[in-house]
Amino acid sequence: MMFEKELEEIIKDLPYIIELRRHFHTFPEISGKEYLTARRIEEELDKLGIEHKRVGESGVCATIQGELGGNKCVLLRADIDALAIEEENECAYKSRNVGVMHACGHDVHTAALLGAARVLHRMKDRFGGTIRFAFQQGEEIGLGAKIFIKEDILEGVDHCFGLHVDSTVDVGSVVIMEGANNASVDWFKIIVHGKSGHICNPQLGVDAAYIASQIVVSLQALITKRTSPMDYALIGVGKINAGTAYNIIAQTAEIEGTVRVFSLDLRKQIKEEIEILVRSIANANQGEAEILWKDFTSPLINSEEECKEVREVAEGLFGKEHIISFRKPSLSGDDMAEFLLRVPGVYAYVGSRNKDKIETMAPTHNSHFDVDEDVLRVASSLYMASALHFLNKK
Repeated sequence: MMFEKELEEIIKDLPYIIELRRHFHTFPEISGKEYLTARRIEEELDKLGIEHKRVGESGVCATIQGELGGNKCVLLRADIDALAIEEENECAYKSRNVGVMHACGHDVHTAALLGAARVLHRMKDRFGGTIRFAFQQGEEIGLGAKIFIKEDILEGVDHCFGLHVDSTVDVGSVVIMEGANNASVDWFKIIVHGKSGHICNPQLGVDAAYIASQIVVSLQALITKRTSPMDYALIGVGKINAGTAYNIIAQTAEIEGTVRVFSLDLRKQIKEEIEILVRSIANANQGEAEILWKDFTSPLINSEEECKEVREVAEGLFGKEHIISFRKPSLSGDDMAEFLLRVPGVYAYVGSRNKDKIETMAPTHNSHFDVDEDVLRVASSLYMASALHFLNKK
């Protein structure tokens, strides 16, 4: 078995890793406010004697230098934030923070990466080069990766690796798929300006509600008529506000929605076409419109060559029968994508489902979400082994 001795070290430390995961699950913190989470990460790193520094207000970057020389650098990333969800599970480690829950598995990612760091620190004499551990804040709001990049954490990094739990895959299995895995995520707000008046005199006003309705309907045509049916693309509108009363022509209207695609070129095209369409419809109806954008994350695209290598590593760890090479791309986003745009690497999905434990079958972002904790063995091992592979390969 590949990395047999190292895997034994992970298994020996599994009670420690599980305890950490349960601590993080019990005390979740929302995006950008992960202060106690960061402090606990730093406390564990201090116990191990691993160098670290804050990144932004609540991110942590740790560093281990191998003792065999070499100048390669690998970055391992885990996101650490939780969601504004009230947990409905009844378990010993149920969230104690009202209205906040680790419903996306970031507690698993954090504990697994700390577990890998503990083992890798003990075996510094078995590798050369540098390992950076990115405990990244704010993934759920597209915040943290940009902070790490701004603070030059990717400087000198040759490879990067991250992972995410997957409740649609059995525990013990791993998905490693080249190419697009997750969509880009862009938020938009369209503000329509009209002219109010009495509803019985439409000719004297400019109806912002009518203009907004035309925009919402026409946005869908950008997907059906302006993109190929072979491209995954989504324009979704989730919120519309207009008007003040039933008998007053709406002076303003607001539309909020999102664009999700898997291509940088298509992302640019759709945003440009939305701008043209919105203003054209507003102008044609004697109104005006403005558009506000927030770029949460780029499409997440795995390196083909590095996927091949990490897949071989995973097969050596868990057996070929537990490695999945295709997973339907997800229209949800992950800001690990920003790292992968700049440094070749892999984002893997690790199964967390146990069909005998109903809570492990709940989807992410659900108040009943939980995992089979054997996922921690798989995740920690994969973090550890991928780093060793990239540092030691010729």
